[in-house]
Amino acid sequence: MGEHPVITRQDDSALSVSAGDVELFRYVHRPSTPAFEGPKPYLHPVRSLAGDVVTAFRPHDHRWHKGVQMTATDVSGENFWGGVTYVRDRGYVALPNVGTMRHEEFEVDGPRIGEQLSWFTEAGERWVGETRSFTVDVEDESWTLEFSTTLTNLRAEPLVFGSPTTNGRELAGYTGFFWRGPRSFTDGVVLAADGGAGQEMMGEAARWLAFIGHHDEVDRSSTLLFVDHPDNKGTHWFVRSTPFAAVNPSFAFHEPVELPAGADLSLRYRLVVGNGEWSRDRLESCVEEHPW
Repeated sequence: MGEHPVITRQDDSALSVSAGDVELFRYVHRPSTPAFEGPKPYLHPVRSLAGDVVTAFRPHDHRWHKGVQMTATDVSGENFWGGVTYVRDRGYVALPNVGTMRHEEFEVDGPRIGEQLSWFTEAGERWVGETRSFTVDVEDESWTLEFSTTLTNLRAEPLVFGSPTTNGRELAGYTGFFWRGPRSFTDGVVLAADGGAGQEMMGEAARWLAFIGHHDEVDRSSTLLFVDHPDNKGTHWFVRSTPFAAVNPSFAFHEPVELPAGADLSLRYRLVVGNGEWSRDRLESCVEEHPW
């Protein structure tokens, strides 16, 4: 087993978790994000145990992409993703609908970090209460982030979660737990459960999906393994290796999800950050050796 993870920074804006001499990630919970980019907490930089950064921050093509985030592209017409909104028969449009996800408090219990948040529309209405948590486990050549969230509808009417695809754009159903990889990961390798591979996994269902990317300067590679929880309903993968690296187990890719007033939506994901290029056999073994 590897080094035990510890919190090495916790202040009014960020929390960091490290293993040995490596800061595994910085969780920025009160970011200085421009309003148009949908302010919300994010993890960046995220590093492998070798110290290599495996996330991108505010890339020029999509400034609202920030490392690893819990996001939502369309919540009853409100955009908590950031940037422009896809409108049926019009395309992407800048609208006064970009909301914020605001940190309220942490509860730290050993390896588990719990957090309370609220989602506010651009008009200042509190629509969603969120309880999220993440735990970190470190092994010799990899570390794992287990992320869970429960979203509660605070309105007196249903909330409808959608995506650009549910609004008419083919194969663009991104929403939810989202990773943007560094520029050097472009044209990386995508592998998935049951023999799946490549960008052909866009919009497909699979219990896990992995992305293998190469780093500049250091002659090393990293593997990111995303595992969907069996209780998550309707997950389909948004994945790109070109023109940039991105993975998102979307919960509303093809069909919208309606959340009645006062109801909860719970989601769980596992992200394994591994040193080097992992084979399909190694990925399968990792999933089988760590059941939910």
